[in-house]
Amino acid sequence: MELNPDLQEKKIFLIEGLKSTYKRQYDAIQPLPYIKDRLYCVDKVFVEGGVEVCLVPELTPGTRGSWERLESYKSIYTDIRFKSKRRIIQGEPGYGKSTLTLQLAYDWCNDVSDSPMNNVDILILLRLRQLGSIKSLYRAIKSFLLFHEHRVSKHDIEKIIHSCSSVHIILDGYDEYPGRDSNDNDDVHKIIKMELFRDFDVSLTTRYLPACLRKETKGAKLTGFDDKARDEYIRKAVVGNNDEEVEEIKQQVYENSILADLCQVPLIFVMFAHMVHDQRDLMKFKSVTQFFKHMIRCFYDHLKQKFKGNRSNEFYLHEMEHHELDKIAFEGLNKENQQLSWIKTRFRQRVGQELYDQYISIGILVEEDEVNDDSTGDNVLFTTMVRFYHKLFCEWYAAHHLVTLVKNAHNLSDMLRFLDPFDLQYLFRFACGLNPKAGKKLINYLKRLPGGDKFAILCILEQTGDVNDIMDSVKELCSSAVNIDRDDSALLQRSTTQLLEIASKNNIPISRVRLVACSPRVDESGLNLILQSGLSLSILSSLQALWIYDFNRRLTNEELAAILSYSSQCTSLKDLKFISYDLPDTIPVGSIPSSLKPRNVKGIVTMTS
Repeated sequence: MELNPDLQEKKIFLIEGLKSTYKRQYDAIQPLPYIKDRLYCVDKVFVEGGVEVCLVPELTPGTRGSWERLESYKSIYTDIRFKSKRRIIQGEPGYGKSTLTLQLAYDWCNDVSDSPMNNVDILILLRLRQLGSIKSLYRAIKSFLLFHEHRVSKHDIEKIIHSCSSVHIILDGYDEYPGRDSNDNDDVHKIIKMELFRDFDVSLTTRYLPACLRKETKGAKLTGFDDKARDEYIRKAVVGNNDEEVEEIKQQVYENSILADLCQVPLIFVMFAHMVHDQRDLMKFKSVTQFFKHMIRCFYDHLKQKFKGNRSNEFYLHEMEHHELDKIAFEGLNKENQQLSWIKTRFRQRVGQELYDQYISIGILVEEDEVNDDSTGDNVLFTTMVRFYHKLFCEWYAAHHLVTLVKNAHNLSDMLRFLDPFDLQYLFRFACGLNPKAGKKLINYLKRLPGGDKFAILCILEQTGDVNDIMDSVKELCSSAVNIDRDDSALLQRSTTQLLEIASKNNIPISRVRLVACSPRVDESGLNLILQSGLSLSILSSLQALWIYDFNRRLTNEELAAILSYSSQCTSLKDLKFISYDLPDTIPVGSIPSSLKPRNVKGIVTMTS
């Protein structure tokens, strides 16, 4: 559709206004929330973690989808097998969904030649949690992206967008969208269901995949940082190409092996890497509770330094006593539909002005404007909302209140009915690490849940900080076959992999590991077996048997050689089987590492049905 000269000029204003808004957003990346004057452009810190796409969807809970790893986030848009007008990008909290959207915005604003956004006429990036009761896309664009551009109206936006040959809409954070569980016929749901803008490309980021979208939408997921991504981030954003300093930071990560799972979360690893670089003498942590306590201490130490010790005693008191903040966090998580943001005025009234200002200054809390429900027409009113910097911080403070409740409770089942360990694993781990009495009750509760016995072992470790206290449990676990199934919950898979690595590091024999439909591959370092869920298994020196089951999956020669190479480094391995696999017809000479042969490993390339 041709635009008249007036609208053509307004289109230029619209594009310039969008780019101005996106630049303010992508130039304000803050790796350490308590250092507000250290801001980065997204392109200077963005590092690609793992990305996988679903080529065959999971249509029902009993069916198995087919996921494949991509080389780059760009392939989500360029891989012909993933061609679609609707794409969902999933990822757990802190896995970089919003950072990825800002990188795409940077690409568009700066005409990055190899970016999938390069030929897009107009890019619309909206953070869904801010929309409040707004149901119109055009009103949302005007309110959040073009609020400073008075020469372009809501009606101009509508006409301009419909005239464009290429529009890409990115809706960030569906899981935080106020209208996600409603049946309202708003523009967001119309767009997702292709009832609106059928010819526009739409990307949706979310923690979970809504059931109504599983059939119509292509799915990708972010699986976190592997060793390569961590190395790249340290070089790109922390120390540059100083090999000695890179190795110092990586050594701190490896020495803190109990944090391996946390450091897979990009947001947490980023904070960890910068803290290590700033302090150099970071202690060795025996639990995630100990690490998080230290991190909160760093937040407060930075604030104390700003005031040169004049209010140290006051800050120390506030660091130790935060009962109302604990209660608010717990109330938000202990609901059928979790509440992760609060109206600023009410929140501030509960915790008090002085403490509120401290939490904001330190970076534990962040403020964000959302559209007020009382807004009408072009008269847009905003309400300032407050949320924790990351959900893990919400879990940390909620754990303190959970401890208080659990210590005096007789029946935990009813009290914890909305607290799912799968979704809130660190809430339980923190609580066990904070108080032995409450931890004991929680561990007994967890043992009664399906698959909860393995998670309970990690909570025991969290409680004591001493691996020796869980050795009997780990030995018992490893004395028989240990299964990791693709259909296991993320919590169960995490717990199992961490316990296997604890066993290996303590020379406890692992009789057999069975990987069922996990489609394992080996990362570029050759030191980690990456499961389909994105979790990794490092080399298990005490592993005696590895059986890999998959259903009609064909292994290439390269994939087989990589798995054999990984297996050869498991120095106790005596039994390796591939079951229900479609293996290469011939095994090239040299594929079987020479180190495996002297051990007389059984069934190195046996294919069993």
